[in-house]
Formats: sequence, structure tokens, C-alpha cells
Amino acid sequence: MIDLEKLAALAVAYDAGDARRVQHFMKVYAFCRLLGRSEGLGEEEQNILEAAALLHDIGIHEAERKHGSSGGKWQELEGPAVAAPLLAQAGASAAQAEKIAWLIAHHHSFGASEDLAFRILLEADFLVNAYESALPPEACRAAGERVFRTATGRSFLQKMYLEKPYKP
Repeated sequence: MIDLEKLAALAVAYDAGDARRVQHFMKVYAFCRLLGRSEGLGEEEQNILEAAALLHDIGIHEAERKHGSSGGKWQELEGPAVAAPLLAQAGASAAQAEKIAWLIAHHHSFGASEDLAFRILLEADFLVNAYESALPPEACRAAGERVFRTATGRSFLQKMYLEKPYKP
């Protein structure tokens, strides 16, 4: 099993001084943990998903340095190489590191797979991005139809962004 506490510490150290990025990946991690458990992922697949959540945007700084952009395609391109040594330090096997690299390299490619862990990572990232970007309800509704596949993810999306807030 990948040591997630060690991996989180390594990811925080990598993004030192960039609290916004750390806040983002920690929120995605929390949603992945909840969604994966609610959707019944097995222990190893859950561990891989949570590791991928911690590192899904790890390529942003390299993308900005090399390409002058943090755009999704550049994150996907640069992320796996940045993630590899962190995963090795956290005890990931070659097979686990390969799956996580694939998840990182496709986390902005909504149609890349129907794999449950992949879908959960997309959903968790969207739930966080929708809040951080203050997306309007119409965009959240469209994403619900286009991106979301899990019952838990759809429920969170509905309750967080598409229902009227409670006002006493």
C-alpha cells in the first residue's frame, strides 16, 4: 500500500509556498476518499485513487515553467514525471505508479475511460473546481450530464450546486 500520509507531506513540500494548490489537492483528496468509499472501491483501488487525488495537479508548476501555461493538457503532459519520484518515496509499486501516472495524464480528458476510479477523480476535481471558480448552476448541471457517473457524485453535485440554500 502507498503511504498516503507520507505522499501528502511530499506533495505539500513540493508545492511549498503555494497554499492555493495545496488547498485544492487536499479538497479533491477528501472528495475522492468519500466518493470512492461510498461507491465501494476495493482497498487497493481506493489507495490508488487517493494517491492520484493528492498528485493529480502536481504537473502545474512544470507546465508553467516549460509551457508558460497551467492548462489541462500541459498538466497532463508534465504531471506523471513529477509524480514518479514522490510515488517511489511513498512506497508505490511499479503497477500502482503506472495507474496513478495514467490518472494524472488524463484527469482533464473526460471521455478517456469509464474506469470507476477515473470517473471518481473527475467528479471530485469538478466538485472542487466548481466552488473555486464559482461556476454558475447551468455549468454544474451540464457537467452533471456530461461528466458525472456515480450516484454519490451526482448527489453531492445536486446538493452543493443545484438546490436552493437553506435559509432559516
